[in-house]
Amino acid sequence: MSINKNSGIVDGNNPLHNLDEWEEDVIKRYPDPTSINKDKKEEQFRNYEETEKDGVKEFYRLNHLYQTYEFVQQKKAQYLKFDKKEMPIWSAFEFLNELVDDSDPDTDLDQMQHLLQTSEAIRNDGHPDWMVLVGLIHDMGKVLCLFGEPQWAVVGDTFPVGCAYSDKIVYPEFFQHNPDYQNPTYQTKLGVYTQNCGLDNVHMSWGHDEYVYHMMKDYIPEPGLYMLRYHSFYSQHRENAYDHLMNEKDHEMFKWVRLFNPYDLYSKNPNQKSWEELKPYYQALVAKYLPVNIKF
Repeated sequence: MSINKNSGIVDGNNPLHNLDEWEEDVIKRYPDPTSINKDKKEEQFRNYEETEKDGVKEFYRLNHLYQTYEFVQQKKAQYLKFDKKEMPIWSAFEFLNELVDDSDPDTDLDQMQHLLQTSEAIRNDGHPDWMVLVGLIHDMGKVLCLFGEPQWAVVGDTFPVGCAYSDKIVYPEFFQHNPDYQNPTYQTKLGVYTQNCGLDNVHMSWGHDEYVYHMMKDYIPEPGLYMLRYHSFYSQHRENAYDHLMNEKDHEMFKWVRLFNPYDLYSKNPNQKSWEELKPYYQALVAKYLPVNIKF
């Protein structure tokens, strides 16, 4: 990732000081319902233009400029061979922790601790153990940054490519400069797809969600795969903007995506158990579902 961890300097292709800035922006747009001031309307909490950081806005400009249908095909061809690295999942977590930005005063948790907060909240609420595992691994795809990918190709709200952009996607005006915006084939409501074709047949913008979904396809139950692939697809699981592409199975499975989303965004526990206390449970859980080594 093109971040100087000691100085906090960002470059033109990576305008966020750290990847958590994107998630903080999502929480501003979709605040925890239990924390909303009842005197304010929900729309007031989602007025991101008034509170947006310049870096976050620039991040979305780049994301919407470069996430084209062709770009997605290129990245799938590049990464879905899973020939970059092979390692145990615990080594992958150590690898992921390299993303921590030491210069950021607002971030004192490493990536592993963030993931444990999500998985422990799911576990404490009594959900199936495979869902606990999803909580643990859902951001594993962020290792793309460590393979040299820019931030806009790793995080951000995801959306279908190859069809018209919904105005429910954050900063939809930035799509006007995307090359696909000038392609009539891609700018009809259905684009290259057919009515209710099912999301299995739809190409999503490239990032950590798509990467970890394909990485785990052989190991995680289908509801968990939906959580992995679509947890950043806010224009659908919060706004229902792409019902015309979804089939009956998608609608049924999105109940799981919506169940997972609050754990992803709002699971902050200052009294988290130590890793040493949690380690035996998670080692057994990982061994139950995943192979010894994971291919990246």
